[in-house]
Amino acid sequence: MSSVTSPSLHRRIVHGLGRQILSGKLRPGQPLPIPAGVHASRTALREAIKVLTAKGLVEARPRLGTRVRPRDAWQLLDPDVLTWQHDGPARLEFLRQLTEFREVIEPAAAAFAARRATASDINTIERAYADMASAASHDRVQLAKFVAADRRFHSAIVRASGNDLLGQMGHTVFSALVLSFRATTQRPGAARGSLPRHRAILEAIKRRKPNEARRAMLKLMGHTAIEVKKLDAKKDRGQALGNGRASS
Repeated sequence: MSSVTSPSLHRRIVHGLGRQILSGKLRPGQPLPIPAGVHASRTALREAIKVLTAKGLVEARPRLGTRVRPRDAWQLLDPDVLTWQHDGPARLEFLRQLTEFREVIEPAAAAFAARRATASDINTIERAYADMASAASHDRVQLAKFVAADRRFHSAIVRASGNDLLGQMGHTVFSALVLSFRATTQRPGAARGSLPRHRAILEAIKRRKPNEARRAMLKLMGHTAIEVKKLDAKKDRGQALGNGRASS
């Protein structure tokens, strides 16, 4: 297979156009451009358009060509779309909305887990917590390991809820949580500071206390929202400094 029709080219086209749409560079109603360098591979472009159509981002109409669809048609919980939202200029707004979404899903999942978790479920949650604590125990937090363990912790709780719909929804959203965890734990002390809140959730589930588990998860979500606001404040300070330098 030639390079112009390779799967890697197909993926590059999908991700390139997807990011342009989610960033606002390509706006609803605009025709989809042909990316530079792919004129020789109409097959790869057609396949990429099929993928973007399935994600609700574009639609093809006779005589009008392929155009960007309105935002309310986008599959916002699609793993790729979640990632493109995080990479876009509205990243902080996306993190805020993701945190709100988690505030709806995860406290309920923690309460159900406290009622229904098996011994194996609890063991999985405990191992994830232990890995988080280990990654945070070094002089310098091993952020990648902490984030991976953090995701396993939350995923295990949703699975332990015993609700297949919650589990499937959680699986979809957790594809973006690595990005959220990395953003909200990179501030010095944030990762270590979150450990007691995670521990409280674990202990409530182990003691079969649904209301405590729900409250503990809500508390953690509240602190996550605070970390997102700090990122927003940091962005505002950076813009103010940039404007000050520009005007000096």
